[in-house]
Amino acid sequence: MKFTHLDRKQRPRMVDVSGKPASRRTAKAAGFIRLCPGTVTLIRRSRMKKGNVLLTAELAGVQAAKQTASLIPLCHTLTLSKVCVEAVLKPKGVSVSSEVKCTGQTGVEMEALTAVSVALLTVYDMCKAVDKSMVLSDIRLVEKIKEPEL
Repeated sequence: MKFTHLDRKQRPRMVDVSGKPASRRTAKAAGFIRLCPGTVTLIRRSRMKKGNVLLTAELAGVQAAKQTASLIPLCHTLTLSKVCVEAVLKPKGVSVSSEVKCTGQTGVEMEALTAVSVALLTVYDMCKAVDKSMVLSDIRLVEKIKEPEL
């Protein structure tokens, strides 16, 4: 088995995608943070002292997707054409989903996963003063699409 991110000397390297044709890439990711019922109520009633939890999480997710190459050492820097992050309050916590698009030589799944992860961490940060039992879970790639460029 050959690992694409290791050279012949087993040293990490960024994969050379220069010979690949550009294609339209889409990735969707999702995750969840479990909250205490009281925390859900505070968010629903807009009573969190740090502000609007869901909106702040969404913005943090968008910002994170754009910074993925700075955070994950072997990721390529991509020009993203769409980043959409949605944080939805549920009875037991907050569900976060992302969709990221670009036209390029490599996929955007890391950007979609980073968006979800940072959005969930933002919820955690904004709620940590009132909820000591939060759990992030189910962070996953939901869909990955590669289409030829027209």
